[in-house]
Amino acid sequence: MTQIVKPSLSHSPIHRTVLNNGIVVLVAENPAADIIAGRIFIRAGSCHEKQEQAGLAYLLSAVITKGCDGLSSLEIAEQVESAGASLSADTATDYFLLSLKTVTSDFAEILALAGRILRSPTFPELQVELERRLALQNIRSQQEQPFTIAFEQMRQVMYQNHPYAMSVLGNETTMSNLTRADLVEYHQNYFRPDNLVISIAGRVTQQDALALVEQVFGDWQVPDQTLPILDLPQIRVEPQHQIKPMQTQQSIIMLGYLGSSVISADYAPLKLLSTYLGNGLSSRLFVELREKRGLAYEVSAFYPTRLYPGSFVVYMGTAPENTSVAANGLRTEVDLLCTTEVSASALQASKNKILGQYALGKQTNGQIAQIYGWYEILGLGIDFDNRFQELIASVSAKDAMAAAQRYLQEPYLSLVGQEEAINSVVD
Repeated sequence: MTQIVKPSLSHSPIHRTVLNNGIVVLVAENPAADIIAGRIFIRAGSCHEKQEQAGLAYLLSAVITKGCDGLSSLEIAEQVESAGASLSADTATDYFLLSLKTVTSDFAEILALAGRILRSPTFPELQVELERRLALQNIRSQQEQPFTIAFEQMRQVMYQNHPYAMSVLGNETTMSNLTRADLVEYHQNYFRPDNLVISIAGRVTQQDALALVEQVFGDWQVPDQTLPILDLPQIRVEPQHQIKPMQTQQSIIMLGYLGSSVISADYAPLKLLSTYLGNGLSSRLFVELREKRGLAYEVSAFYPTRLYPGSFVVYMGTAPENTSVAANGLRTEVDLLCTTEVSASALQASKNKILGQYALGKQTNGQIAQIYGWYEILGLGIDFDNRFQELIASVSAKDAMAAAQRYLQEPYLSLVGQEEAINSVVD
């Protein structure tokens, strides 16, 4: 038996159902192509790791498809490939994700396989060791990339002891110390039906999708122990600068500001300001600092959607001899947002851009399953699809400037490049 929860918007394309064991099932019927995509979200991202176990969720995502009860890594791969399907695991700060895509006729088989992998992974010791070595290579490789170094510095000073300070890979020390027993414990703590969202989109009816999910997951019982309580430290705003001298061909200049979480009223204005500043060839930073002044090899802004306060970041790569003037130019453009309203035409252009890109991001079954499952796991609900568009459309120039004044006053500064060049900014 299942409990049906009707969508609160009558025109919502998504059906939402809660199974008796707590699994939330979202179904979007899309008969256009003979394909079904599924996204299985677990509230178990890098935020749920202990500080000394940073990288644990990532390692679990790398190993979970490498063996489950009754099937070896090779047998799993052969089953997926023989169906021409795809099945992969990934992790982010706020969630763990298992993704699958098949033709309609093979969906039942691949969903059943995904259920076995999620419920009874074996974490073979040899695979754990192999994936840990690959992760360590990845970590070392990133330590040679100026942009990654700059962002790592930025996150660590901005978030301090909060899990957002760390890369999902962790660092060499934490990744080296992870064990198979750690994976087993993490899996036991978080991989449970009342911590799961299954989002399905494609040529399948709501009734058929629910029947298949019930068949695979319906007998999964909620364990007696309660979910671990996520007790995260408060993030103190203490802007400072970090520099990393390297023999590079360009300087990376990064300004970071602690923004809001996705549930804040300031989320939409900050998202719009990030688009206005640094999204595409017509953005303010690109036009002013690259086109007009020739200061930037690359220049952009980003503000990722997060369950906890996200980082609003602007950055550029510039020639070493331009480092100081480029840093001043970057700071000036952000400061302008706090003192001068964005023009009506520029504001509307940014709204059109973000809403257009948003619409393009919901074209495939995979994208549809992803976005609705993501909203559900963040606690926003399936109605957020429409609400997001309404929130962006309703932002006024005054709203944008007020948000800038609240969040974009004093930046964290991260610099990577030749020592003399980056010292010219902080001296």
